[in-house]
Amino acid sequence: MNQTATTDPSRQSTTPQATGVGRLMARARNNPLVPLLMAGAAVVAIIIALLLWASSPEYRVLFNNLSEADGGRIISELDKRAIPYRFSEGGHSLLVPGDQVHSLRLQLAEQGLPQSSNSGFSLLDEQAFGISQFAEQINFQRALEGELASSIESLGPVARARVHLAMAKSSVFIRDQEPAKASVVLNLHPGRFLDEGQISAIVHMVSGSVPELAAADVTLVDQRGKLLSRSSKTMGDLDGTQLGYIEEVERSYQQRIENILAPIMGAQNVRAQVAAEIDFSRREETSERFSPNQGANPAAVRSAQHSANYQGMDELARGIPGALSNVPPGSSPSPIEQPADAAQPSAADAAYDQRQSNKVINYEVDRNISHIKYRRGHIKRLSVAVVVNYRALPGEGGEYIQTPLSDTELDHITRLARQAMGFSEVRGDQLEVVNSLFIEQETELAPLEWWESPSLQWLTLTFGRYLLVGLAALLLYLLLLRPLLRRYAPPQEPTGIQVTVGDEPNDEAEPEPVPEITYEQVLQKRKTQTHEQQLALLRKLAQDDPRLVAMIIRSWINKYE
Repeated sequence: MNQTATTDPSRQSTTPQATGVGRLMARARNNPLVPLLMAGAAVVAIIIALLLWASSPEYRVLFNNLSEADGGRIISELDKRAIPYRFSEGGHSLLVPGDQVHSLRLQLAEQGLPQSSNSGFSLLDEQAFGISQFAEQINFQRALEGELASSIESLGPVARARVHLAMAKSSVFIRDQEPAKASVVLNLHPGRFLDEGQISAIVHMVSGSVPELAAADVTLVDQRGKLLSRSSKTMGDLDGTQLGYIEEVERSYQQRIENILAPIMGAQNVRAQVAAEIDFSRREETSERFSPNQGANPAAVRSAQHSANYQGMDELARGIPGALSNVPPGSSPSPIEQPADAAQPSAADAAYDQRQSNKVINYEVDRNISHIKYRRGHIKRLSVAVVVNYRALPGEGGEYIQTPLSDTELDHITRLARQAMGFSEVRGDQLEVVNSLFIEQETELAPLEWWESPSLQWLTLTFGRYLLVGLAALLLYLLLLRPLLRRYAPPQEPTGIQVTVGDEPNDEAEPEPVPEITYEQVLQKRKTQTHEQQLALLRKLAQDDPRLVAMIIRSWINKYE
């Protein structure tokens, strides 16, 4: 029965390959240069990485709080320019090398980056033909909101703003009319805030930009949900502008008092505080006064009415009209000016001659009408407190002694302070000047030591980086390269080696220590030694390690089979 031997072709194809890989691994394992090369490459890579770390630039903020669209455009532009960049831990800031921050900002601004996320009136340029009136009104409202948001974002403390408008609705009926209202949401920069004046400015800017929008209908909220538009009502009805005016008035009077007393006592020896009571009410007064007709100046006659009635037996005056013809006979020229003791006419005469005269005279009455409009924000009263330090006088031993001021000097300072503040007793001002010893406080900062200089610290930090790189390179050489070099370096040739072949050793003589010889050392010395020396070394190696020799012979047999 014939049997055919079958062989696995895959096995035949992979066995030589596996054998070749094994040979290469064995050769690499036996070659002393491979570990040295690998260790050297690792050391060089570590040193290069440390040098790159030491020479890495300092990164600074390029932009903060970028939108996703603007961030993508800026990153694409940085990739085109091959400029490295990083993000902050929170991802809100884009960092670039510090020496390129300003130039990059100018170059990106030239390309319109970052673009504003608020759509302004440019939105109206993209309207389609035949758009409805409702859509047109909505686009106008969106454009107005975007313009207001961009204007608010131009303020320093504001990082981002969003505006919501409720436009006014007009109607022919007053009760159906709805005024405009606005809500503004502000996102402030970290650590920044808005004072009362800035809040009032934003509110009035929004109310002035929208028709029929009152300042009271504008609501201002920050990113933490805090209502800002009503925070100005802190002192009654005073707003931020009025509070700022009070502080300015008080600061002005304080500076005037300190400036006039500083040349006498010294700038650090005078302290003044002013409390101003200011009236912000708006008043108008109209008064009308009547003065009686008194004194030597007679009043002017407005109108006069005179009537006279005469009865008597005689005929009335005839002739040419005049003063004489109009005077009745027997009557005095001025009956009104008759003396009091003149004789009164009898009853018979009265029946015979009767006269009656009526006179009504209306005089002009003096009247004074004054209209006074009081100035808003005038000072009602000032309360001033001034503290003056003791005077330093030289004493014994060159030391200065703090001496209180005399009454004359204190009165002189009081009079100067009165003139500086414009003291008015009618207004009810108060001034108090006190002479007291000041407690000295160390306000001057101690000079920095030479090792505390910022420039020296920066130089030390930079030098420390490169020193750390040098220390790392030295440690890698001592701990990695040096042991490998000692291990695989060829040993020095012995000056004299005596090898006896076939001679028996002398037991009496002390055997000389023979250095241990490895197979690698034999291979390295093979080219430099003679044939007899090589044979002697091989005999010594066979005696010391017969298993190694057997493995070498077996490998030769397998190789040539």
